[in-house]
Amino acid sequence: MTNRARNLVARALASGLILVTLSACVSTTTRTNVRNMEPSGDAGDINYQLGTEYYRKGNYALARDRLERAIEQEPRNADAHSALALTFVQLGNERLATESFDRATRLAPDSINVRNAYAVYLCQLSRYDEAQVQFDRAINIRENDDPYIMMTNAGVCVAQKPDLVLAEKYFRDALAVRPSFGEALIQLAALKNRTDENLAARAFIQRYLATNAPTSGVLYLAVQIETQLGDDRAATDYMNQLLRDFPESAEARLMLRQSS
Repeated sequence: MTNRARNLVARALASGLILVTLSACVSTTTRTNVRNMEPSGDAGDINYQLGTEYYRKGNYALARDRLERAIEQEPRNADAHSALALTFVQLGNERLATESFDRATRLAPDSINVRNAYAVYLCQLSRYDEAQVQFDRAINIRENDDPYIMMTNAGVCVAQKPDLVLAEKYFRDALAVRPSFGEALIQLAALKNRTDENLAARAFIQRYLATNAPTSGVLYLAVQIETQLGDDRAATDYMNQLLRDFPESAEARLMLRQSS
């Protein structure tokens, strides 16, 4: 596999985690039953819940309106500031997104979700050093029961810098906390493939598949690793599994073009 193709695989695997995490960062804790439209509580809380519901549905203009109302009514609601920041991200307003994230972190310095969301945002802007600071603060919050998620996110981020040594440390730290965490395992497999350490990459793929369901991206990467190692039988087995189980995936189409 060429360096360009290998890097494309690594970036594709890396981007998925960050984007999923960003979209999941709006608080799902509700004091208001928005879905059933039976609100209870004060106006600020109701507007916050309505704003996050509009965000989830992709109606960002209405989300902004409701979240700004919520902040007018409860200026110290850090979750509302963070949700508004995510809304500004979707609306393409970098300045207002940054301002809202800054307010959220000042109001709730020990909020894991706020720190992680801000870090993800900074990483998407290629502000890697600032993102690392936010990730580290999220990781070190005492109440953080799942630091391996932020460790993996941090590794994904710094790998784009690129600082592959530091990225590997974050991934290994994540696995020290949760040895079967699939995202960290596959990120390490992609990183080792990227640095032509394919025996190690194979080991991480095998650990991933022992405890996690395969995806089209994982199987595609496995094909590249086995091809680099010269194991044509294993590469063919992974390719056949990819084409059988994920025939409509982008990876399957790419594999067919490469083998034609």
